[in-house]
Amino acid sequence: MWIYQGFTSRGGAMAALLLLLLPAFFPTLFTTVTYASSSILSESIIAKPRHSSLFKSALQRETTPEEKAEIWIPLANQGWKPVTDSGLFSKLSEKSEGYLQVFLDGGLNQQRMGICDAVAVAKILNATLVIPYLEVNPVWQDSSSFMDIFDVDHFIDVLKDDISIVKELPDEFSWSTREYYSTAIRPTRIKTAPVHASANWYSENVLPVLRSYGIAAIAPFSHRLAFDNMPKDIQHLRCKVNFQALVFVPHIRALGDALIHRLRYPASKNEGVGENYPEEINDTKDKQGPQKFVAVHLRFDKDMAAHSACDFGGGKAEKLSLAKYRQIYWQGKVLNSQFTDEELRSQGRCPLTPEEVGLLLAALGFDNNTRLYLASHKVYGGAARISALRRLFPLMEDKKSLASSEERAEIKGKASLLAAVDYYVGMHSDIFISASPGNMHNAMVGHRTYHNLKTIRPNMQLLGQLFLNKNLTWPEFQDAVIQGHTNRQGEIRLRKPAKSLYTYPAPDCMCNA
Repeated sequence: MWIYQGFTSRGGAMAALLLLLLPAFFPTLFTTVTYASSSILSESIIAKPRHSSLFKSALQRETTPEEKAEIWIPLANQGWKPVTDSGLFSKLSEKSEGYLQVFLDGGLNQQRMGICDAVAVAKILNATLVIPYLEVNPVWQDSSSFMDIFDVDHFIDVLKDDISIVKELPDEFSWSTREYYSTAIRPTRIKTAPVHASANWYSENVLPVLRSYGIAAIAPFSHRLAFDNMPKDIQHLRCKVNFQALVFVPHIRALGDALIHRLRYPASKNEGVGENYPEEINDTKDKQGPQKFVAVHLRFDKDMAAHSACDFGGGKAEKLSLAKYRQIYWQGKVLNSQFTDEELRSQGRCPLTPEEVGLLLAALGFDNNTRLYLASHKVYGGAARISALRRLFPLMEDKKSLASSEERAEIKGKASLLAAVDYYVGMHSDIFISASPGNMHNAMVGHRTYHNLKTIRPNMQLLGQLFLNKNLTWPEFQDAVIQGHTNRQGEIRLRKPAKSLYTYPAPDCMCNA
Protein backbone atom coordinates (compact mmCIF):
# COMPACT_ATOMS: atom_id res chain seq x y z
CA MET A 1 0.00 0.00 0.00
CA TRP A 2 2.81 2.41 0.79
CA ILE A 3 4.21 2.00 -2.69
CA TYR A 4 0.85 2.78 -4.28
CA GLN A 5 0.40 5.90 -2.14
CA GLY A 6 3.86 7.06 -3.11
CA PHE A 7 3.08 6.75 -6.81
CA THR A 8 -0.13 8.71 -6.64
CA SER A 9 1.24 11.50 -4.46
CA ARG A 10 3.44 14.44 -5.39
CA GLY A 11 6.45 12.21 -4.66
CA GLY A 12 5.44 9.71 -7.33
CA ALA A 13 8.62 10.08 -9.35
CA MET A 14 10.83 9.41 -6.32
CA ALA A 15 8.74 6.36 -5.39
CA ALA A 16 9.08 5.06 -8.92
CA LEU A 17 12.85 5.49 -8.71
CA LEU A 18 12.90 3.53 -5.47
CA LEU A 19 10.91 0.82 -7.17
CA LEU A 20 13.64 0.47 -9.76
CA LEU A 21 16.36 0.16 -7.11
CA LEU A 22 14.72 -2.14 -4.55
CA PRO A 23 14.85 -5.36 -6.62
CA ALA A 24 18.64 -5.11 -6.83
CA PHE A 25 18.83 -5.54 -3.05
CA PHE A 26 15.78 -7.77 -2.45
CA PRO A 27 15.21 -9.62 -5.75
CA THR A 28 12.98 -12.40 -4.42
CA LEU A 29 10.95 -10.35 -2.00
CA PHE A 30 10.12 -7.59 -4.43
CA THR A 31 9.56 -9.41 -7.72
CA THR A 32 5.81 -9.74 -7.26
CA VAL A 33 5.38 -6.38 -5.54
CA THR A 34 7.38 -4.61 -8.23
CA TYR A 35 5.26 -5.98 -11.05
CA ALA A 36 1.97 -5.30 -9.27
CA SER A 37 3.01 -1.79 -8.30
CA SER A 38 4.29 -1.05 -11.80
CA SER A 39 0.92 -2.11 -13.16
CA ILE A 40 -0.92 0.13 -10.72
CA LEU A 41 1.35 3.05 -11.46
CA SER A 42 1.00 2.85 -15.21
CA GLU A 43 -2.78 2.88 -14.98
CA SER A 44 -3.03 5.67 -12.39
CA ILE A 45 -0.90 8.35 -14.03
CA ILE A 46 -2.95 11.28 -15.27
CA ALA A 47 -1.41 12.82 -18.36
CA LYS A 48 -2.03 16.45 -19.21
CA PRO A 49 -3.42 17.40 -22.64
CA ARG A 50 -0.48 17.86 -25.00
CA HIS A 51 -2.16 20.00 -27.65
CA SER A 52 -4.25 22.54 -25.73
CA SER A 53 -4.47 25.16 -28.48
CA LEU A 54 -5.55 22.72 -31.18
CA PHE A 55 -7.94 21.05 -28.77
CA LYS A 56 -9.71 24.31 -27.90
CA SER A 57 -10.11 25.11 -31.59
CA ALA A 58 -11.39 21.62 -32.32
CA LEU A 59 -14.10 22.02 -29.67
CA GLN A 60 -15.33 25.11 -31.51
CA ARG A 61 -15.13 23.56 -34.97
CA GLU A 62 -17.97 23.90 -37.45
CA THR A 63 -18.68 21.49 -40.29
CA THR A 64 -20.85 22.48 -43.25
CA PRO A 65 -23.59 20.08 -44.42
CA GLU A 66 -21.65 19.61 -47.66
CA GLU A 67 -18.46 18.64 -45.82
CA LYS A 68 -20.40 16.31 -43.56
CA ALA A 69 -22.09 14.59 -46.49
CA GLU A 70 -18.85 14.21 -48.44
CA ILE A 71 -16.94 12.46 -45.68
CA TRP A 72 -19.56 9.71 -45.45
CA ILE A 73 -19.62 8.95 -49.18
CA PRO A 74 -18.70 5.27 -49.66
CA LEU A 75 -15.73 4.33 -51.81
CA ALA A 76 -16.40 4.22 -55.52
CA ASN A 77 -15.92 0.95 -57.39
CA GLN A 78 -12.17 0.67 -57.95
CA GLY A 79 -12.34 -2.06 -60.58
CA TRP A 80 -11.21 -4.89 -58.29
CA LYS A 81 -13.24 -7.80 -57.01
CA PRO A 82 -12.53 -10.87 -54.83
CA VAL A 83 -11.21 -13.99 -56.51
CA THR A 84 -14.05 -16.52 -56.46
CA ASP A 85 -13.22 -18.88 -59.33
CA SER A 86 -13.10 -22.34 -57.74
CA GLY A 87 -11.02 -23.56 -60.65
CA LEU A 88 -8.06 -21.67 -59.20
CA PHE A 89 -7.95 -23.99 -56.18
CA SER A 90 -6.30 -27.41 -56.46
CA LYS A 91 -8.43 -30.30 -55.28
CA LEU A 92 -8.02 -32.38 -52.15
CA SER A 93 -5.64 -35.31 -52.48
CA GLU A 94 -6.98 -38.75 -51.62
CA LYS A 95 -4.03 -39.72 -49.39
CA SER A 96 -2.71 -37.69 -46.47
CA GLU A 97 0.97 -37.72 -45.49
CA GLY A 98 0.10 -37.42 -41.79
CA TYR A 99 -1.16 -34.98 -39.16
CA LEU A 100 0.12 -31.40 -38.93
CA GLN A 101 -0.07 -29.47 -35.64
CA VAL A 102 0.78 -25.79 -35.24
CA PHE A 103 1.04 -23.75 -32.05
CA LEU A 104 0.21 -20.06 -32.51
CA ASP A 105 1.24 -17.23 -30.21
CA GLY A 106 0.34 -13.55 -30.27
CA GLY A 107 -3.04 -11.86 -30.08
CA LEU A 108 -6.21 -12.65 -32.02
CA ASN A 109 -5.18 -11.08 -35.31
CA GLN A 110 -1.67 -12.51 -35.34
CA GLN A 111 -3.19 -15.91 -34.64
CA ARG A 112 -5.71 -15.35 -37.43
CA MET A 113 -2.91 -14.90 -39.95
CA GLY A 114 -1.13 -17.93 -38.51
CA ILE A 115 -4.24 -20.05 -39.06
CA CYS A 116 -4.33 -19.02 -42.72
CA ASP A 117 -0.67 -19.96 -43.11
CA ALA A 118 -1.23 -23.27 -41.33
CA VAL A 119 -3.87 -24.24 -43.89
CA ALA A 120 -1.48 -23.30 -46.68
CA VAL A 121 1.37 -25.36 -45.21
CA ALA A 122 -0.96 -28.35 -44.76
CA LYS A 123 -1.84 -28.03 -48.44
CA ILE A 124 1.83 -27.80 -49.45
CA LEU A 125 2.61 -30.96 -47.46
CA ASN A 126 -0.61 -32.77 -48.35
CA ALA A 127 -1.15 -33.18 -44.60
CA THR A 128 -4.24 -33.37 -42.42
CA LEU A 129 -4.45 -30.21 -40.34
CA VAL A 130 -5.34 -30.44 -36.68
CA ILE A 131 -7.33 -27.40 -35.56
CA PRO A 132 -4.54 -24.96 -34.53
CA TYR A 133 -3.62 -24.63 -30.87
CA LEU A 134 -3.68 -21.02 -29.59
CA GLU A 135 -1.02 -20.25 -27.00
CA VAL A 136 -1.90 -18.24 -23.90
CA ASN A 137 -0.89 -14.63 -24.52
CA PRO A 138 1.59 -13.54 -21.80
CA VAL A 139 0.14 -10.02 -21.68
CA TRP A 140 -3.61 -10.69 -21.81
CA GLN A 141 -3.54 -14.17 -20.20
CA ASP A 142 -6.38 -15.40 -22.40
CA SER A 143 -6.70 -19.17 -22.78
CA SER A 144 -9.48 -19.08 -25.40
CA SER A 145 -9.23 -21.89 -27.93
CA PHE A 146 -9.86 -21.84 -31.68
CA MET A 147 -13.35 -23.24 -31.08
CA ASP A 148 -14.11 -20.52 -28.51
CA ILE A 149 -13.48 -17.85 -31.14
CA PHE A 150 -14.13 -19.25 -34.61
CA ASP A 151 -16.99 -21.32 -36.01
CA VAL A 152 -15.06 -24.58 -36.43
CA ASP A 153 -17.77 -26.38 -38.41
CA HIS A 154 -17.97 -23.53 -40.90
CA PHE A 155 -14.17 -23.51 -41.13
CA ILE A 156 -14.01 -27.22 -41.95
CA ASP A 157 -16.94 -27.07 -44.37
CA VAL A 158 -15.58 -24.16 -46.42
CA LEU A 159 -12.20 -25.88 -46.79
CA LYS A 160 -13.40 -29.47 -47.19
CA ASP A 161 -12.47 -29.55 -50.89
CA ASP A 162 -9.01 -28.09 -50.25
CA ILE A 163 -7.51 -29.87 -47.25
CA SER A 164 -8.45 -32.46 -44.65
CA ILE A 165 -9.06 -30.98 -41.18
CA VAL A 166 -9.72 -32.73 -37.87
CA LYS A 167 -10.81 -31.20 -34.57
CA GLU A 168 -8.50 -33.43 -32.55
CA LEU A 169 -5.90 -36.14 -33.03
CA PRO A 170 -6.86 -39.82 -33.08
CA ASP A 171 -6.05 -41.80 -29.93
CA GLU A 172 -2.79 -43.19 -31.33
CA PHE A 173 -1.34 -39.64 -31.40
CA SER A 174 -3.00 -38.31 -28.24
CA TRP A 175 0.45 -38.00 -26.63
CA SER A 176 1.32 -35.11 -28.99
CA THR A 177 0.43 -32.20 -26.72
CA ARG A 178 1.87 -28.79 -25.85
CA GLU A 179 3.01 -30.16 -22.51
CA TYR A 180 4.78 -33.07 -24.20
CA TYR A 181 6.85 -30.72 -26.35
CA SER A 182 7.67 -28.35 -23.50
CA THR A 183 9.48 -30.94 -21.38
CA ALA A 184 12.19 -32.17 -23.77
CA ILE A 185 13.49 -32.21 -27.34
CA ARG A 186 11.14 -34.32 -29.45
CA PRO A 187 11.80 -35.65 -32.98
CA THR A 188 8.26 -34.79 -34.08
CA ARG A 189 8.57 -31.11 -33.16
CA ILE A 190 9.99 -28.62 -35.67
CA LYS A 191 11.12 -25.44 -33.95
CA THR A 192 13.62 -24.25 -36.52
CA ALA A 193 11.19 -23.00 -39.16
CA PRO A 194 12.67 -19.68 -40.32
CA VAL A 195 10.55 -16.56 -40.55
CA HIS A 196 8.94 -16.40 -44.00
CA ALA A 197 10.08 -19.89 -44.97
CA SER A 198 9.53 -21.04 -48.55
CA ALA A 199 7.26 -23.86 -49.69
CA ASN A 200 10.39 -25.87 -50.53
CA TRP A 201 11.68 -25.50 -46.98
CA TYR A 202 8.57 -27.25 -45.66
CA SER A 203 8.82 -29.99 -48.28
CA GLU A 204 12.46 -30.61 -47.40
CA ASN A 205 12.30 -30.28 -43.61
CA VAL A 206 8.78 -31.14 -42.43
CA LEU A 207 7.58 -33.68 -44.97
CA PRO A 208 10.24 -36.27 -43.94
CA VAL A 209 9.05 -35.98 -40.31
CA LEU A 210 5.45 -36.55 -41.40
CA ARG A 211 6.42 -39.61 -43.37
CA SER A 212 8.55 -41.04 -40.57
CA TYR A 213 6.20 -40.48 -37.64
CA GLY A 214 2.81 -39.75 -39.16
CA ILE A 215 2.73 -36.43 -37.33
CA ALA A 216 4.68 -33.17 -37.15
CA ALA A 217 4.25 -30.29 -34.72
CA ILE A 218 5.56 -26.83 -35.60
CA ALA A 219 6.22 -24.43 -32.72
CA PRO A 220 6.70 -21.57 -32.93
CA PHE A 221 4.75 -21.06 -36.14
CA SER A 222 3.62 -17.43 -36.49
CA HIS A 223 5.04 -15.65 -39.57
CA ARG A 224 6.67 -18.88 -40.75
CA LEU A 225 5.46 -18.84 -44.38
CA ALA A 226 6.73 -16.47 -47.06
CA PHE A 227 4.43 -14.20 -49.04
CA ASP A 228 6.49 -14.31 -52.23
CA ASN A 229 7.32 -17.06 -54.74
CA MET A 230 4.31 -19.14 -53.73
CA PRO A 231 2.15 -21.15 -56.17
CA LYS A 232 -1.02 -19.28 -57.12
CA ASP A 233 -3.29 -21.95 -55.67
CA ILE A 234 -1.54 -21.60 -52.27
CA GLN A 235 -1.98 -17.82 -52.31
CA HIS A 236 -5.63 -18.15 -53.26
CA LEU A 237 -6.13 -20.69 -50.50
CA ARG A 238 -4.70 -18.32 -47.89
CA CYS A 239 -7.16 -15.68 -49.11
CA LYS A 240 -10.03 -18.15 -48.96
CA VAL A 241 -9.22 -19.01 -45.35
CA ASN A 242 -8.92 -15.39 -44.23
CA PHE A 243 -11.92 -13.94 -46.03
CA GLN A 244 -14.32 -16.89 -46.18
CA ALA A 245 -13.46 -19.71 -43.78
CA LEU A 246 -12.71 -17.74 -40.61
CA VAL A 247 -16.06 -16.70 -39.16
CA PHE A 248 -16.64 -15.93 -35.49
CA VAL A 249 -18.78 -18.20 -33.34
CA PRO A 250 -22.55 -17.44 -33.34
CA HIS A 251 -22.69 -15.69 -29.96
CA ILE A 252 -19.90 -13.27 -31.03
CA ARG A 253 -21.75 -12.46 -34.24
CA ALA A 254 -25.04 -12.08 -32.40
CA LEU A 255 -23.60 -9.67 -29.85
CA GLY A 256 -21.83 -7.78 -32.63
CA ASP A 257 -25.08 -7.47 -34.58
CA ALA A 258 -26.82 -6.11 -31.49
CA LEU A 259 -24.12 -3.47 -30.94
CA ILE A 260 -24.22 -2.45 -34.59
CA HIS A 261 -27.99 -2.12 -34.43
CA ARG A 262 -27.82 0.07 -31.32
CA LEU A 263 -25.23 2.29 -33.00
CA ARG A 264 -27.40 2.70 -36.09
CA TYR A 265 -30.64 3.04 -34.12
CA PRO A 266 -29.76 4.89 -30.88
CA ALA A 267 -33.35 4.75 -29.64
CA SER A 268 -32.96 0.99 -29.21
CA LYS A 269 -29.85 1.28 -27.03
CA ASN A 270 -31.61 0.88 -23.68
CA GLU A 271 -34.19 -1.68 -24.72
CA GLY A 272 -33.79 -4.85 -22.69
CA VAL A 273 -33.73 -7.81 -25.02
CA GLY A 274 -31.54 -10.32 -23.19
CA GLU A 275 -29.95 -12.69 -25.67
CA ASN A 276 -32.72 -12.42 -28.24
CA TYR A 277 -30.71 -10.20 -30.57
CA PRO A 278 -32.44 -11.03 -33.89
CA GLU A 279 -35.87 -9.94 -32.55
CA GLU A 280 -34.46 -6.60 -31.47
CA ILE A 281 -32.87 -6.08 -34.86
CA ASN A 282 -36.03 -6.97 -36.73
CA ASP A 283 -38.56 -5.16 -34.55
CA THR A 284 -36.87 -1.90 -33.53
CA LYS A 285 -37.25 0.98 -35.97
CA ASP A 286 -35.93 4.51 -35.83
CA LYS A 287 -37.89 7.29 -37.46
CA GLN A 288 -34.66 8.92 -38.67
CA GLY A 289 -33.44 5.76 -40.35
CA PRO A 290 -30.08 4.08 -39.75
CA GLN A 291 -27.26 6.36 -38.63
CA LYS A 292 -23.65 6.08 -39.73
CA PHE A 293 -20.78 5.43 -37.34
CA VAL A 294 -16.99 5.32 -37.23
CA ALA A 295 -15.13 2.47 -35.55
CA VAL A 296 -11.95 3.71 -33.86
CA HIS A 297 -9.29 1.22 -32.77
CA LEU A 298 -7.10 3.05 -30.27
CA ARG A 299 -4.46 0.34 -29.71
CA PHE A 300 -3.32 2.35 -26.72
CA ASP A 301 -2.63 -0.24 -24.05
CA LYS A 302 0.19 -0.42 -21.52
CA ASP A 303 2.13 -3.00 -23.52
CA MET A 304 2.10 -0.82 -26.63
CA ALA A 305 2.95 2.36 -24.72
CA ALA A 306 6.00 0.74 -23.12
CA HIS A 307 7.26 -0.83 -26.33
CA SER A 308 6.93 2.41 -28.31
CA ALA A 309 9.30 4.23 -25.88
CA CYS A 310 7.43 7.47 -26.61
CA ASP A 311 6.44 10.18 -24.15
CA PHE A 312 2.70 10.40 -23.52
CA GLY A 313 2.59 13.32 -21.12
CA GLY A 314 2.75 11.52 -17.78
CA GLY A 315 6.03 13.08 -16.67
CA LYS A 316 8.96 11.38 -14.94
CA ALA A 317 6.76 8.89 -13.08
CA GLU A 318 5.32 7.59 -16.33
CA LYS A 319 8.73 7.35 -17.99
CA LEU A 320 10.13 5.35 -15.08
CA SER A 321 7.09 3.10 -15.01
CA LEU A 322 7.26 2.30 -18.73
CA ALA A 323 11.01 1.79 -18.50
CA LYS A 324 10.41 -0.76 -15.75
CA TYR A 325 7.78 -2.50 -17.87
CA ARG A 326 10.24 -2.75 -20.75
CA GLN A 327 12.82 -4.21 -18.37
CA ILE A 328 10.39 -6.89 -17.17
CA TYR A 329 9.07 -8.00 -20.56
CA TRP A 330 11.89 -7.28 -22.99
CA GLN A 331 14.93 -6.94 -20.68
CA GLY A 332 15.21 -3.36 -21.93
CA LYS A 333 15.80 -4.50 -25.53
CA VAL A 334 13.53 -2.01 -27.27
CA LEU A 335 15.13 -0.31 -30.25
CA ASN A 336 13.00 2.82 -29.97
CA SER A 337 14.35 3.55 -26.49
CA GLN A 338 17.60 4.70 -28.11
CA PHE A 339 15.85 7.71 -29.63
CA THR A 340 14.32 10.86 -28.18
CA ASP A 341 10.58 11.42 -28.23
CA GLU A 342 11.01 14.15 -30.84
CA GLU A 343 12.97 11.81 -33.10
CA LEU A 344 10.40 9.05 -32.76
CA ARG A 345 7.47 11.37 -33.46
CA SER A 346 9.09 13.02 -36.48
CA GLN A 347 9.61 9.53 -37.93
CA GLY A 348 5.99 8.55 -37.28
CA ARG A 349 6.91 5.87 -34.75
CA CYS A 350 4.68 6.98 -31.88
CA PRO A 351 1.11 5.66 -31.69
CA LEU A 352 -1.56 8.33 -31.54
CA THR A 353 -3.04 9.11 -28.15
CA PRO A 354 -6.85 9.28 -27.81
CA GLU A 355 -6.52 13.07 -27.81
CA GLU A 356 -4.56 12.99 -31.09
CA VAL A 357 -7.02 10.58 -32.71
CA GLY A 358 -9.80 13.01 -31.79
CA LEU A 359 -7.92 15.94 -33.33
CA LEU A 360 -7.29 13.91 -36.50
CA LEU A 361 -10.98 13.03 -36.87
CA ALA A 362 -12.05 16.61 -36.16
CA ALA A 363 -9.62 17.93 -38.76
CA LEU A 364 -10.93 15.47 -41.34
CA GLY A 365 -14.42 16.92 -40.91
CA PHE A 366 -16.22 14.72 -38.38
CA ASP A 367 -18.40 16.91 -36.16
CA ASN A 368 -19.45 16.42 -32.55
CA ASN A 369 -22.62 14.61 -33.62
CA THR A 370 -20.58 11.79 -35.12
CA ARG A 371 -21.23 8.41 -33.57
CA LEU A 372 -17.98 6.69 -32.60
CA TYR A 373 -17.51 3.06 -31.60
CA LEU A 374 -14.41 2.66 -29.46
CA ALA A 375 -12.73 -0.66 -30.29
CA SER A 376 -10.13 -1.21 -27.62
CA HIS A 377 -9.39 -3.76 -24.92
CA LYS A 378 -7.96 -1.58 -22.15
CA VAL A 379 -6.76 1.96 -22.69
CA TYR A 380 -3.54 2.93 -20.94
CA GLY A 381 -4.51 5.64 -18.45
CA GLY A 382 -8.17 4.65 -18.32
CA ALA A 383 -11.07 7.11 -18.52
CA ALA A 384 -8.81 10.10 -17.84
CA ARG A 385 -6.82 9.34 -21.00
CA ILE A 386 -9.97 8.99 -23.09
CA SER A 387 -11.66 12.13 -21.73
CA ALA A 388 -10.28 14.43 -24.45
CA LEU A 389 -11.60 12.16 -27.21
CA ARG A 390 -14.97 11.95 -25.47
CA ARG A 391 -15.22 15.75 -25.20
CA LEU A 392 -14.66 16.05 -28.94
CA PHE A 393 -17.07 13.20 -29.71
CA PRO A 394 -19.66 12.93 -26.91
CA LEU A 395 -21.63 10.27 -28.83
CA MET A 396 -18.85 7.74 -28.30
CA GLU A 397 -19.83 4.19 -27.36
CA ASP A 398 -18.09 0.92 -26.57
CA LYS A 399 -19.02 -2.64 -25.62
CA LYS A 400 -19.74 -1.69 -22.03
CA SER A 401 -22.00 1.25 -22.82
CA LEU A 402 -23.94 -0.57 -25.54
CA ALA A 403 -24.43 -4.01 -23.98
CA SER A 404 -25.71 -5.17 -20.62
CA SER A 405 -23.55 -7.10 -18.18
CA GLU A 406 -25.60 -10.22 -18.97
CA GLU A 407 -24.90 -9.83 -22.68
CA ARG A 408 -21.17 -9.40 -22.02
CA ALA A 409 -20.94 -12.33 -19.60
CA GLU A 410 -19.60 -14.80 -22.18
CA ILE A 411 -16.75 -12.51 -23.25
CA LYS A 412 -15.87 -10.86 -19.93
CA GLY A 413 -12.17 -11.10 -19.13
CA LYS A 414 -11.39 -12.86 -22.42
CA ALA A 415 -9.21 -10.58 -24.53
CA SER A 416 -9.55 -12.63 -27.71
CA LEU A 417 -13.35 -12.67 -27.57
CA LEU A 418 -13.46 -8.96 -26.75
CA ALA A 419 -11.19 -8.32 -29.74
CA ALA A 420 -13.40 -10.53 -31.91
CA VAL A 421 -16.46 -8.40 -31.09
CA ASP A 422 -14.51 -5.23 -31.92
CA TYR A 423 -13.31 -6.78 -35.18
CA TYR A 424 -16.85 -7.74 -36.14
CA VAL A 425 -18.27 -4.29 -35.38
CA GLY A 426 -15.30 -2.66 -37.12
CA MET A 427 -15.97 -4.67 -40.27
CA HIS A 428 -19.56 -3.40 -40.33
CA SER A 429 -18.76 0.25 -39.63
CA ASP A 430 -19.11 2.93 -42.31
CA ILE A 431 -15.53 4.05 -41.67
CA PHE A 432 -12.72 2.42 -39.72
CA ILE A 433 -9.62 4.13 -38.37
CA SER A 434 -6.77 2.82 -36.24
CA ALA A 435 -4.53 4.90 -33.99
CA SER A 436 -1.40 3.19 -35.27
CA PRO A 437 -0.23 0.25 -37.38
CA GLY A 438 -0.41 -3.16 -35.74
CA ASN A 439 -1.97 -6.58 -36.21
CA MET A 440 -5.56 -5.36 -35.76
CA HIS A 441 -4.93 -2.43 -38.09
CA ASN A 442 -3.30 -4.64 -40.72
CA ALA A 443 -6.01 -7.29 -40.59
CA MET A 444 -8.84 -4.74 -40.78
CA VAL A 445 -7.22 -2.73 -43.58
CA GLY A 446 -6.84 -5.88 -45.66
CA HIS A 447 -10.31 -7.23 -44.92
CA ARG A 448 -12.03 -3.93 -45.64
CA THR A 449 -9.96 -3.46 -48.81
CA TYR A 450 -11.20 -6.87 -49.93
CA HIS A 451 -14.78 -5.59 -49.57
CA ASN A 452 -14.02 -2.05 -50.84
CA LEU A 453 -14.91 -0.34 -47.56
CA LYS A 454 -13.75 3.08 -46.44
CA THR A 455 -10.76 2.84 -44.10
CA ILE A 456 -8.66 5.80 -42.97
CA ARG A 457 -4.94 5.07 -42.61
CA PRO A 458 -3.35 7.78 -40.45
CA ASN A 459 -0.27 9.37 -41.98
CA MET A 460 1.87 8.75 -38.91
CA GLN A 461 4.95 10.67 -40.02
CA LEU A 462 2.95 13.73 -41.03
CA LEU A 463 0.91 13.72 -37.83
CA GLY A 464 3.99 13.25 -35.67
CA GLN A 465 5.59 16.32 -37.22
CA LEU A 466 2.39 18.37 -36.98
CA PHE A 467 1.91 17.56 -33.30
CA LEU A 468 5.51 18.58 -32.58
CA ASN A 469 4.79 22.07 -33.95
CA LYS A 470 3.27 23.89 -30.99
CA ASN A 471 2.76 27.10 -33.01
CA LEU A 472 0.46 25.50 -35.58
CA THR A 473 -2.97 27.14 -35.91
CA TRP A 474 -6.13 25.09 -36.37
CA PRO A 475 -6.65 26.11 -40.04
CA GLU A 476 -3.03 25.16 -40.81
CA PHE A 477 -3.37 21.86 -39.00
CA GLN A 478 -6.67 21.03 -40.68
CA ASP A 479 -5.40 21.86 -44.18
CA ALA A 480 -2.28 19.72 -43.66
CA VAL A 481 -4.34 16.81 -42.32
CA ILE A 482 -6.84 16.89 -45.18
CA GLN A 483 -4.14 17.08 -47.85
CA GLY A 484 -2.08 14.39 -46.14
CA HIS A 485 -5.00 11.93 -46.10
CA THR A 486 -6.43 12.51 -49.56
CA ASN A 487 -5.43 9.06 -50.80
CA ARG A 488 -5.44 7.19 -47.51
CA GLN A 489 -9.10 6.27 -47.18
CA GLY A 490 -9.30 2.80 -48.67
CA GLU A 491 -7.75 3.15 -52.08
CA ILE A 492 -6.38 -0.10 -53.52
CA ARG A 493 -2.65 -0.54 -52.96
CA LEU A 494 -1.02 -3.45 -54.74
CA ARG A 495 1.06 -5.73 -52.56
CA LYS A 496 4.81 -5.18 -52.85
CA PRO A 497 7.46 -7.90 -52.35
CA ALA A 498 7.68 -9.25 -48.79
CA LYS A 499 4.48 -7.47 -47.77
CA SER A 500 1.54 -9.35 -46.28
CA LEU A 501 -1.32 -10.39 -48.53
CA TYR A 502 -3.56 -10.18 -45.45
CA THR A 503 -2.94 -6.42 -45.42
CA TYR A 504 -2.65 -5.97 -49.20
CA PRO A 505 -5.08 -8.47 -50.77
CA ALA A 506 -4.60 -7.18 -54.32
CA PRO A 507 -3.53 -8.80 -56.58
CA ASP A 508 -3.23 -12.19 -54.80
CA CYS A 509 -6.79 -12.31 -53.46
CA MET A 510 -8.46 -10.01 -55.98
CA CYS A 511 -8.69 -9.62 -59.72
CA ASN A 512 -8.98 -6.50 -61.83
CA ALA A 513 -12.48 -6.73 -63.29
